Amino acid sequence: MKPGIGIFQDYYQLHQLRDYSSSTISWIASLQLFIMFVGGPIIGRFYDNYGPRYIILAGTFFHVFGLMMVSLCEEYYQILLAQGVCSAIGCSCLFSPATNCVITWFHKRRAFAIGIVAGGSSLGGVIFPIMLNHLIREVGFGWAMRIAAFLILAMLVFGNLTLASRLPPSPKELTLWQYFAPLKERTYLLTTVGSFLFYLGMFLPVNYIQYQATTYGMSESLAEYLIPILNAASLFGRILPGWIGDKVGKYNTQIVTCLFSGVIVLALWIPAKSTAPLIVFAALYGFGSGAFVSLLPAMIAHISDVREIGLRVGMEFAVMSVAALVSNPIGGALIDHDHGSFRGLQIFCGVVLLAGSAGFIMARLSLDRKVFAMH
Repeated sequence: MKPGIGIFQDYYQLHQLRDYSSSTISWIASLQLFIMFVGGPIIGRFYDNYGPRYIILAGTFFHVFGLMMVSLCEEYYQILLAQGVCSAIGCSCLFSPATNCVITWFHKRRAFAIGIVAGGSSLGGVIFPIMLNHLIREVGFGWAMRIAAFLILAMLVFGNLTLASRLPPSPKELTLWQYFAPLKERTYLLTTVGSFLFYLGMFLPVNYIQYQATTYGMSESLAEYLIPILNAASLFGRILPGWIGDKVGKYNTQIVTCLFSGVIVLALWIPAKSTAPLIVFAALYGFGSGAFVSLLPAMIAHISDVREIGLRVGMEFAVMSVAALVSNPIGGALIDHDHGSFRGLQIFCGVVLLAGSAGFIMARLSLDRKVFAMH
């Protein structure tokens, strides 16, 4: 459901939470992303010690139960607890093991394999927004969420039966120091800084482009396809750069795609005020930003012992969770401050994306100062 968060911002803004500001409503999606990632180190260490089975089972329950509860919610605090907390806990338990299992099975084509897995999220981001928008019109918001929850449950049953790690569980004594030890490594630290900055802006277009389009006069029937278009392009953006990253280096590919994302936000999204430019931006941004998702775990694996991959990837995402928490409220506050204008949000988004790219450049140079080295 994560790639479709923009439809919730738009729906809540126009319906049951219409009396709340954009910034206030955006806390729902931000809290959801924060909780999804902040548990990464704990879940990652549990994965390293005991494998994925019990984590995925718990994630299935919390995610589906949270979505079912959203279907019954009318008040802001209810939606915040059901979608922003309960469902997010489930997502956290599902996200890390799914990625980490793949990392253990692949080495030479690891980024490509992760890209295929991450592409499933993009495919869901194409299907679910279209499905939900149509279901909301046909059967109402409540039943739309219940149908989505049942569909997710069916897919997660399959995931519970098939996901497995190549490495056997190996319980180890847990100390607080283990969580922070990776941050002493220069390359890991710089990668974390770059990830934090990039993630600070990454979801702003996803969360606000549909709302922006309707504000600029695009019909709701067309605007609701912007997020599916973005996610469809992201499908290719997650798979193709992963394949390229295995050939020319994960860091090298990440730098190019992140710079591309920042540039098109400043060069295309800011002046885009009509239908065609917004559609083109959605497609290009989806491709560029999609690469970040598939390449980042492969980058961490490139500089890590695979036996500690759960902890190290989890710590990376835990730091990013702070960016996820404040990103959308900052965007909403900028819109409110500019009296409904999106320019401040767009400038902020472009700048932090480029700043994140600079962090990845420094991390890459800390590995090897040779420009054409395969990292």
